[in-house]
Amino acid sequence: MEDTKTASILLLGDPGCGKSTLLSRLSQGQHAPKGSAPLPKLHDLDQPFIFDISMYNRPYRFEFYDTSSPENYTLLQPDFVILCFDVTDRRSLINVPQVWRKDVTRNYKKDGDDPPLMMLGLKRDARVEEEGVIYPQEGYRIAQEMRCDRYAECSAVTGELVSEVFEDIARTAAKTKTDAGGLTQGGCMVM
Repeated sequence: MEDTKTASILLLGDPGCGKSTLLSRLSQGQHAPKGSAPLPKLHDLDQPFIFDISMYNRPYRFEFYDTSSPENYTLLQPDFVILCFDVTDRRSLINVPQVWRKDVTRNYKKDGDDPPLMMLGLKRDARVEEEGVIYPQEGYRIAQEMRCDRYAECSAVTGELVSEVFEDIARTAAKTKTDAGGLTQGGCMVM
């Protein structure tokens, strides 16, 4: 059996944007009932949140770190960074390029380059059609402007698109362990 490849994944975003809820949903596994049972509470001291899976006929370990204060994680050199925002909170979207993207460039460069980036809209189930609502097209446009490799949205509370987002995260994180790396050729991909 081949050695397990380990990839560290850092979730950055404003407090309350849904990062911990997403990890809680993922911790219940793929076959957990969606939306019916309360999600378990995760604690910062339990980090990293570890997911062992098999892909491409090889075992992988994904270590997720969840933070809204990168100064506590500047020693971490993540293989993949996910910039999270709440689709119902315009301030959290504004902070992605103004705060979190800049923190990636300042703190997490590897060999002179930023790690692969994904922009992830959370709380998709709470989006209400009204003035000022953040539509996926706007999030995708901002992800492209920041040169993110991926863009996706999901709802951890209902489970909507969580499996698909996790698969996309896993594929990208696994690619960071290859010679080619996890950076997308040709621009931002929508999941």
